[in-house]
Amino acid sequence: MHFIRRLFSFRLSHPTFSGLWYAFLWMMIGALILSLLLQSGVMDEENLTLYTYLVHSVSLLAGGLVSGKRAGQKGLYQGSLTGLFYGILLLVISFLALDNSLGLTEVALVLPALLLGAIGGVFGVNLKRR
Repeated sequence: MHFIRRLFSFRLSHPTFSGLWYAFLWMMIGALILSLLLQSGVMDEENLTLYTYLVHSVSLLAGGLVSGKRAGQKGLYQGSLTGLFYGILLLVISFLALDNSLGLTEVALVLPALLLGAIGGVFGVNLKRR
């Protein structure tokens, strides 16, 4: 049984990559919930921007939290890297897939991503058991 568990286990050991993994996992869950709420008619499209930013904020905090917890130290650094990579990946995806232009307002959204990841990383280090 231990052999099967070890064979099929999936664990990212690097704190930044594991934080990115969890951030994108929470983003996908949030996007699924938002799309279900839109489909059912509970939510209007006018409120979608606010809730999208909320989903990204929660995702960044969760990703920074995981990266800080996995690192055990330097949570500000690990969370900032997670937020920076998350923001850059979203910019690249929106540029390539959605054919959006890269302006100053889009690039400026990387700064809040960096800050939210850093806050999550600081809290994540403090969650580490001693």
